[in-house]
Amino acid sequence: MHTASHGGRQILRHIARLAMIERGLQPDFPPGAMRQLAALDNRAATEPQAAIRDLRALPWISIDNDDSRDLDQISAAETLAGGAIRVWVAIADVDALVAPDSPIDAHARFNTTSVYTPARIFPMLPEQLSTNLTSLGENQERLALVVDMTVEVDGRLSSSDLYRARVSNRAKLAYPTVTAWLEGAAGPPAAATDPRLQRQLHLQDTAAQTLRARRHEHGALTLETLQTHAVFSGDALRDLLPNHKNRAEELIEDLMIAANGALAQFLDRHGVASLRRVLRTPRRWERIVALAATLGEQLPARPDALALNGFLIRRRRADPRGFADLSLAVVKSLGSGEYLARAPGGDPSEHFGLAVSNYTHASAPNRRFPDLISQRLVKAVLRGAAPAYPLAQLTELAAHCTVQEDNAAKVERRVNKSAAALLLAPHIGETFDAIVTGAASKGTWVRIVRPAIEGRLVRGNEGLDIGHRLRVRLLRVDVERGHIDFASAT
Repeated sequence: MHTASHGGRQILRHIARLAMIERGLQPDFPPGAMRQLAALDNRAATEPQAAIRDLRALPWISIDNDDSRDLDQISAAETLAGGAIRVWVAIADVDALVAPDSPIDAHARFNTTSVYTPARIFPMLPEQLSTNLTSLGENQERLALVVDMTVEVDGRLSSSDLYRARVSNRAKLAYPTVTAWLEGAAGPPAAATDPRLQRQLHLQDTAAQTLRARRHEHGALTLETLQTHAVFSGDALRDLLPNHKNRAEELIEDLMIAANGALAQFLDRHGVASLRRVLRTPRRWERIVALAATLGEQLPARPDALALNGFLIRRRRADPRGFADLSLAVVKSLGSGEYLARAPGGDPSEHFGLAVSNYTHASAPNRRFPDLISQRLVKAVLRGAAPAYPLAQLTELAAHCTVQEDNAAKVERRVNKSAAALLLAPHIGETFDAIVTGAASKGTWVRIVRPAIEGRLVRGNEGLDIGHRLRVRLLRVDVERGHIDFASAT
C-alpha cells in the first residue's frame, strides 16, 4: 500500500507528544538536565583510571540498525582450546557521565525508557549523551562495563566475569549486510573488509547459535512477531512496512541474553540484591492449548515451555508464511514481562519465554533505566562499596519501571495506530484478510494482513478468539485518537 499522507510527520509528532503527556511521561528534558548536559565533556569517558583494563586492541564490532547512533554494546570473540569460544560484551558506561540523582538521572528515572514512535523518538538520555559521549561509536575510545564469558561447544557458560575497561569499536555494522554475508547472499560488509573482523563475525555467530540451541533445548520459545516501520517521503507517510528478524539480529539477541544472565549471576554471587526481568506463567495457557488443537497438535494441560516450543518449531516448518500470525496469538496469550527486585539467594524468577533464570536487563543503559541500575550495582561491587540501591529502593524502582514501560508501550501503540489510521483513511469500505489478535470483555481486535495493521472488530465478533481468521471491512478511522474500526465481512 502506498498512500500519500501530506503533513503526516507533523501530525504524528503532535499526537506523540500528547500521548506522552497523557500517559504520565515527560516528552522534554527539564532545564536542569539541559544545564547539566551543557557542563559535561567526555573526559570521564576516556581518562585512564585505576582498576580499568585496556582492551582497546581487541577487534570490537557493533551490529545494529543502519541508522542507529545510540550504540549500547559492542562485542569481540576468540577461539579457546577444545572448541570453546571466549566472548566479550562491552556495555556503554553511562554511569561514568550520569551521576545518580543528578537532573539527567532524575529524568531518566522518571521515564525509565526511550520511547520510539514513527515520527519522533523521545530518548531517555539527551542525544549528546546517548548518540555521542555514552555511545560506543566507531573509532571512539570509551569506558565500558565488560562481560567476559566462555561459551562451551554445548552452549553452556562455563565461566563469566565482569570488570571495567577501555574499549574502541573497530567497525559499525548493520543487520541487513551482516545477515546477507553470513548467509552467503552477498560479500562482506564494507566496514568489515579486514579478515580479522570477518573472523569475528563468524566466531560470534557460532557462539550465538550455540547459545540459542541450548536455550531452545530447555524450552526457549521460537517466536517471530511482526512489527512495522513507517516510511516517509519528506513529510508524507507513504507506507508501513514489516520488519523481519534476521540472523544478525538473532546473533546480538543471543549474546545479550547470555550477558544479561551472566551479570545477574555476578550480583547473586556477591550477595547483592538486583532487578530481575521475568515473564511469569502464561496468562492464557488454555487458549494456547485450544489454538494448538485447531492445528492438530496437543499440548499439556499445564504450562510447558518445552512442549510449546516444539509445537512452534513444527508450525514454522509447516507454515512459514503464517508463523508470524501464530506467534502473535501466542504472545498475546503469554502476557507481559515485568521487573522484580530479588534479594541475594532468593527465587531465581525464571523467564518463561527465554527458558533462563537469573535474568536481568543490563545491555542497553542508553535506552533503559533498569540497565543503568544494574550497571551501578555491578560497579559498586567492583569498587568494594555498599550496594548502589538497597533492596527496598529496588522494589520501588521495579514497580515504577514496570508501570512506565507499560505506559511507553501504550504510547508507541497509540502513535502506531494513528499512523495506521492515517494510511488507511483513503480505503474506507474496502475488505481485507485478518486474524484475531485480542478477545476480551473490552472488545475483539484483529490485524489485517497487508498492510499489517490492527484495529477493533465492532461488528460480527461472536464466537471469535485469538488466532481465528476472517475477512473484514474497514468502517471508519480516527487519526487523532488512533481508532480503526472493522466489521466482519464473512
